[in-house]
Amino acid sequence: MTSANTSDALTVNRTFKSTLFIMLFEDKKNLLELYNAITGKHYADPELLEINTLENAIYMSMKNDVSFLIDGRLSLYEHQSTKNPNLPLRFLLYISHLYSRLTVKENLYGETIVQIPAPEFLIFYNGKEKMPERQILKLSDMYSVQDGQPKLELEATLLNISGSNNQKLKEACRTLGEYAIYTDKIRAYTEEMELPEAVDRAMDECIREDVLREFLMKHRAEARAMSIFEYNQERHMQQEREAGIEKGRRQGEEQLLRRQVQKNLSRGMSISEIAEVLDETEERIREIASEDPGEQAE
Repeated sequence: MTSANTSDALTVNRTFKSTLFIMLFEDKKNLLELYNAITGKHYADPELLEINTLENAIYMSMKNDVSFLIDGRLSLYEHQSTKNPNLPLRFLLYISHLYSRLTVKENLYGETIVQIPAPEFLIFYNGKEKMPERQILKLSDMYSVQDGQPKLELEATLLNISGSNNQKLKEACRTLGEYAIYTDKIRAYTEEMELPEAVDRAMDECIREDVLREFLMKHRAEARAMSIFEYNQERHMQQEREAGIEKGRRQGEEQLLRRQVQKNLSRGMSISEIAEVLDETEERIREIASEDPGEQAE
């Protein structure tokens, strides 16, 4: 099997742990370090953490990177390299399954209140788009009707860890800081070389500079496969968004043209006059003029 095929196999086999962020922070020691940096706590025993990330395939559509219990709190951490305003809804769907699992033996119909851990939702963003250093995403922003105080709310905090953003947090959690350095290097090098070469260069530099050194030396093949997969996926998503924007632009221009043709026809202008005014061919204007107005509104 070639090295490329080996990398592909590693990526496919992990399924739910298909990102470097998950691989790093499923390690309780690293996760506790991150939790302490976020909360200002000073816990030393990683076994205090109870990781409860759902990994069954039934939850694939609402997959989360890392969720865990500590301090009577239920923390959900998500890594994103692309902008996603739908994360509050994804968190809501996900945590409902977590609460369902946590209370499966409780009597939800009884008179005694059932205690549940308070949730916290964090997103660690390291994409190329400019984003605020800290941002609150709200479920209520997704409501089609914005009226009064929302009856159901969920707030997720987005922390931008790319570049110089949230430097104090990255200093407080060395693993997060070094992860950000590594991903920043890959992003920079992909501007001047192919992705596999960019990943290899970033890994070599990080090992020399003692950035994720032990982790990258121990898991180099798997980390390389994940990095290539992640950045290819990010590029694909970006291309999909750009294609959608371009499609929307073309549709908007087409609808405007049709409205202009109908407006000018109603004024009594001829096909040739409209074509000249709108800088279109007479054939195109005639085609639009012959359409059913109901079809044009679609």
